[in-house]
Amino acid sequence: MNPLSVAIDVLVLVVGVAAGYFFHRYQADQATKAQQDKADNILKIANEQARLIESQARESATKIVQASETEIKERRIELNKETDRLDKRRTELDGRAEKLEQREQNLNKRQSQVDRRANEIDKLYEEQSKKLEFMAQMTQEEARKDLFASVEKEARGDMARIIRQIEAEAREEGEKRARKLIADAIQRVASEHVAEVTRAVVTLPNEEMKGRIVGRNGRNIKAFEQAAGVDVIVDDTPDSVTISCFDSVRREIGRRALTKLIVDGRIHPAHIEKIVEDEAKAVEKIINEAGEQAAFDASITGLHGEVLRMMGRLKFRTSYGQNQLAHAVEVSKLAGILAAEIGANVEWAKQGGFLHDIGKAMDHNQEGTHASLGAEFCKRYGVHPVVVNAIASHHHEVDQDTVEAVIAEAADAISGARPGARREDLEAYIKRIRTLEEMSMSFEGVQQAFAIQAGREVRILVKPEAIDDLASTRLARDIAKKIEETMQYPGQIRVTVIRETRATEYAK
Repeated sequence: MNPLSVAIDVLVLVVGVAAGYFFHRYQADQATKAQQDKADNILKIANEQARLIESQARESATKIVQASETEIKERRIELNKETDRLDKRRTELDGRAEKLEQREQNLNKRQSQVDRRANEIDKLYEEQSKKLEFMAQMTQEEARKDLFASVEKEARGDMARIIRQIEAEAREEGEKRARKLIADAIQRVASEHVAEVTRAVVTLPNEEMKGRIVGRNGRNIKAFEQAAGVDVIVDDTPDSVTISCFDSVRREIGRRALTKLIVDGRIHPAHIEKIVEDEAKAVEKIINEAGEQAAFDASITGLHGEVLRMMGRLKFRTSYGQNQLAHAVEVSKLAGILAAEIGANVEWAKQGGFLHDIGKAMDHNQEGTHASLGAEFCKRYGVHPVVVNAIASHHHEVDQDTVEAVIAEAADAISGARPGARREDLEAYIKRIRTLEEMSMSFEGVQQAFAIQAGREVRILVKPEAIDDLASTRLARDIAKKIEETMQYPGQIRVTVIRETRATEYAK
């Protein structure tokens, strides 16, 4: 290789490197200069904006200072005016205080004169009183008693008249409103007259069947009574036997089982036990279905299954010939309508009416009234306290705490008192009539008492010299309260006290 060409290549390389270095340095200087120019421009713009903001801030500060000075001037003027007003008010108050002091001095002088005058009047009063006592031959105390007696007599007459007037007006308005609500409720429920009675009489196809029921040495009838828990009465009544039991459900089981045995014809102890067991299961199913159906008919939901089952037992319970389960549904509907009319809680009123007699399904084998038993049972299964109070208080054994309790009681009375709802046997009817008259005669001042309108009203004649007008009103209330506390009766009983004064003279 030629050394000259090598030197030339090296020289070219060195020149190229130097040219590249200077070219890159030139580009770097240009970029640095461009950045410096850009920075100078940014700094310039920032300085201009800073000066602009500073000038605006100065202008705003100047305006705020001017506004503050103006407000201070206005406040100072107002304070000066208020100070002048207070000074004038102080001057007026000082003047009034001086006048009050002068008036107080005048009043003190007048009070002294009044006191002297009062002393003189007292002396004159004492002198006149002594003169009057001497002339009337009566002391002040005696005169006061005489005056009070005459005023009391007159006031008692006015009081009796006012009481009668107020009671008549309240009764008229209340009866008008009540008749409208009751008529509307009954019309909307429109249930059929209750004629169903749970009977315990089983009809036989012939007289020979009585012997088969009794069995040899009475073994069949004993087995039946032991299995069903009822008493079977075989008497001289033709073609029938009677089943007796305080438990209406067991009585129904016995009736159904005996009817099935008569139809089947196989009457012996082993078959009797099987039939009674089958019918007990069938009746239990009927009870459950009846309770659920009754709740559905009354549009009531959310009750515990045990509560519905206990309500179903009322299907076989009657009171005065009225089926208690149908009565519960009817009362629930009536209570719901009445509650809606007067703005009470419809759901609570319906539940109270539906469950008010649930205790009748258990009062035959437990101690206590059906109201208290039913309230305790429902409370045990989570029924609302308002409904529990309605159940416990529908016969006023406890206080009625809510308007729903009053509605449940009213609906119960409507359902039991409507025409055809209940009926009573002759012996109980005569006993109730006699009890009404005897109870009325037990009060002092009563001359005669008559129970009329099938025991729905009792009219009492009093001695006019022993009972005055005011006492007549009080006597009617006392008799009505005693009837409520001591008697059981359907519907309501009206108490009328009659006081008659007769004046008789003879012309000779």
